Formats: sequence, C-alpha cells, structure tokens
Amino acid sequence: MEKFIVSALLSGFASILANLGVAVFNDGLRPMLPEYLEGRMDRKALAATSFALSFGLVIGFGIPFSIGSAIILIHSILLGTDIIGTSTPRSKKGLILAGLLGAAYGIGLVYGLQMIVDLFAKMPIDVLSSLGKVGAPIIVGFSVFPALVVGYQYGTWKGAVTLIITLLVRQIITMFGKIPISETVKITLNPDGMALLIAVIVMLIFAITDKQSERTNSNEMLVGIFSSRVARVKRNIIPLSIMGGLIAAACSLRLVAGDPISLKLLAESGNAKNFEAGIVALARAIGFVPLVATTAITTGVYGPAGMTLVFVVGIFVTNPLIAFILGAGILALEILLLELIAKSLDRFPGVKACGDQIRTAMTKVLEVSLLVGGMMAADEMAGGKGLGFLFVGGFYLLNRTSKKPIVDMAVGPVATILFGIILNVLYLFGLFAPIVPAK
Repeated sequence: MEKFIVSALLSGFASILANLGVAVFNDGLRPMLPEYLEGRMDRKALAATSFALSFGLVIGFGIPFSIGSAIILIHSILLGTDIIGTSTPRSKKGLILAGLLGAAYGIGLVYGLQMIVDLFAKMPIDVLSSLGKVGAPIIVGFSVFPALVVGYQYGTWKGAVTLIITLLVRQIITMFGKIPISETVKITLNPDGMALLIAVIVMLIFAITDKQSERTNSNEMLVGIFSSRVARVKRNIIPLSIMGGLIAAACSLRLVAGDPISLKLLAESGNAKNFEAGIVALARAIGFVPLVATTAITTGVYGPAGMTLVFVVGIFVTNPLIAFILGAGILALEILLLELIAKSLDRFPGVKACGDQIRTAMTKVLEVSLLVGGMMAADEMAGGKGLGFLFVGGFYLLNRTSKKPIVDMAVGPVATILFGIILNVLYLFGLFAPIVPAK
C-alpha cells in the first residue's frame, strides 16, 4: 500500500508540474515549453510534440526495463506524466484533471506491471527467471564507461590507461579484498564497485586537470541573458523541492530507479550492490549537471528530478521520510546554486566537456551490455541451443533497417521478452521442447 500511495503522489504531482510548465522530464521537450508559455505555440501542438517525443520511450524503453523487477525505471513514470500534463488544459479544472490522471497512471503502472509479471509466471515455459540475465553483463561491464569517457575526450591511449587501471583494481580487490577485522569478522570489498569508483576518480582527475579545453564564460553570459527565466525556476523552488523529495522517497522504497544500471543493482539488493548503484547514480548525475543547468537557465523549466542527485539520496538513505527531506533539500540547493553551478562549469571546462561524453559512454556501454545480456537470457530460455542468439541478433539488425526503430538500448530487453512469448506459442503448437520440463 505504501508504494501505491507514493507512486500516486509522485505521478500526480509530476503531471501537475508538467501542466503548469514548471518541470518536464524529457530533455527534448524542455526547450518547447518557452515556445508555448510565450505564445508562439498552442496547447495542441505542445501536446502532440510531447506525445511524439515520449510515448515511444515509455513503451520501448521504460516499461521493458521494469518488467520482471519490483523496481520501476523512472522514465516509465515521468515520461508518461509529461504527456498527461501537457495534454490537459492549462486551467484550474485542467490542473485537477492532470493530478488525478497522473495519480491513476502511477497506481496503474505499479499494478499493471505486477499483472504482467503474474501473467508471465503462468506461462508453460518459465521465462521470468531467465529475464534477469538480460542485465547481468551490466554489473561487470559498467566499470568500463569512465575509460570510454576518457577515450572520447582525451584520446585512445589515455582511455586505455584508464581501462588498465580499472582492470588491475578489480583483480587486486578480487584477490585481496577480504580485510580481517577480528578472528570472526571480515570486511569484503566488492571488486566491481571498487573498480568503478577508482575509474570514476581517474576520469574526474583527467577532467579537472584538463588544460586543453578552452575556458569560456558562455554560461555566465547565458545567466545574464536569461535572468528572467532563471528567476522563474527560483520562484518555483517549493513545488520543485517537493517533487525531488517524492522521487528520493520512492527510490528509498525501491519503487523507482533513475537508470537501468542502478535498477539492476538495486534489484539484487545487498550493501555492496547498493554502493555500486549509488556510485552509478552519482556518475550519471555528474553527466547531467551541465545539461540540466544549461536548459534550466535558457528555458526557465526544470527537470522533476533536477540534476538527478535525488536518486543518490534515495539509494543511500533507506528511510523514506528522511530521504524525502534530504531529497527536497538537495533539489532546493541545486536551484539556489544554479547560477553558481553554471559559472563554475566555465572554470572547469574539462568537467563541462565530459558531461556529454559521460551520457554517450553510458549509453554505449548499456547498448552492448544489454544486447549481450539479451542474447544470453534468450539462449537460456531456449535451452542453450543457439536459437536465442539467432533471434536477438536478428532482431537487433532488422531494427536498424526499420523506418521507426526502437532505441538500441532497449533492443535486448524487448527482443528477450518477445522471444519468451514466441517460445511459449511454439511450445503450445508442439514446435519447441524445453530441456527443463515445462510447468
């Protein structure tokens, strides 16, 4: 019941903020809001744009990652609330309608995903146990992303050095990561978590000491040009802070996660996995600081999750009430320091330049990991006969020829879910005989 209430509050409030044009989750939609607010775009055009930008991501990205886990990828909720908020009239009645529809959507998403899980569980061929393998390569592979960022930004050789350091740290921790405290107590360090932590530190050292990137005062100029829009963000600090608190509380309850990697890690639970998930969320936040800060200054519209630091709070703080207070405080602090953060990015051009590379590198690592994971999971469903590799590989390649392809990152999960359904259909027609007896 607690999760249903928090989900309803989160979705309802996010829909209200989208209706008012205060905050939207889709980065591509945010620049459209000033066009509507300043009278250069009508409501129907805004709603159509929101639907076009977000609906495919909800169906093809958010929901597939959420199926098979008790944790919902935040994109499933907040991209949907963008659509609800911008599609309802901007009036008192429209505001109430947005809140009610948003709350119903949040409850329906939690309940509906559980129904899908229950439906899969009733199928003759068990595919749910194999679906967990889709994200298995993420845990190991994600440590590579800082090396990829360094490679993109500073060249292949420096990227290779970062990768070698990452591999060495992981192997050293694997061999010597058990530290005895007493005769009965030992601290066991997690190899993947420590490798990721050190790799992120190396990446930040490269970024902070970067002398190549040209130092500019571009953000300082933007703050001056768009001062009225910065003021608009600050006027909405209270509702935005409440939104941040709700997201942190939902993450604390393990109801939502901010990205597929931390979702996978949190779903496995345990202190080591929570630590890794927190590091992942923190690294992702670093990548989003330049984007969120710049779009907030130039549009006057914020993101409901802000710079995504609220997810870090939710991961490390397991009490939802404390997480709400801290999450609200973090998001308020972001807004109060918005101009200072923007100007600081001018002082550290390497960090600013790495922002785009971090998002790109995370996406690339996810695409590869989830494709490999999808192949592994699908082949396990088929009893290791190679059929799963054939289907997922073929799906990936054919998707690239489609006029409206789904994002590469979602190909692995979508193909695996579809393959599980196909296997059950083949079994019913006597065209598939599993090695493991059917239920």
